[in-house]
Amino acid sequence: MIPPVQEVLISREAIAAKIRELAQVINAAYRGRELVLISILKGSIVFLADLMKELDLDVEIGFFYLSSYQGETSPQTRMRHYGIPLPGITGRDVLLVEDIFDTGASLAYAYKECQKHRPRSLKTCVFVVKSSKERPELPPIDFRGFDIPDVFIVGYGMDYREKYRQLPYIAVPRLP
Repeated sequence: MIPPVQEVLISREAIAAKIRELAQVINAAYRGRELVLISILKGSIVFLADLMKELDLDVEIGFFYLSSYQGETSPQTRMRHYGIPLPGITGRDVLLVEDIFDTGASLAYAYKECQKHRPRSLKTCVFVVKSSKERPELPPIDFRGFDIPDVFIVGYGMDYREKYRQLPYIAVPRLP
């Protein structure tokens, strides 16, 4: 069931254009090098898949399975980590791929975990950023997609109670 949509915030076409733009910048930054893409699940899997297809690099993928929303419309303070082994990243170039920057808790957790493995480089790529939420003590966002206002969104991998990830656009839903 498709949710009643209050507003389509980012269209399918705008998403595709932004993916190509981000891929060009990432290709230039890592030209001639291998790159390990670490996706923060579940939300970023759609973004990761589309981004990978546009990269002209040798890539390996890995995953962090984290949750901070846990069925709510605002992020919770407790991070939940489900164990999935990471690929070897010691001495390698790593790009953390995140769907949305809200509190920054997921990205900060994954960033610290990756740092423990001493990668050659560690950067971040976030598709949707709630700009008002950025803080200097959190990891920097090296590659960013869209800046949005502080609203709850679904679609393009992002969900409400595990629904609506399949939407090809990003929308503000009208929820009960």
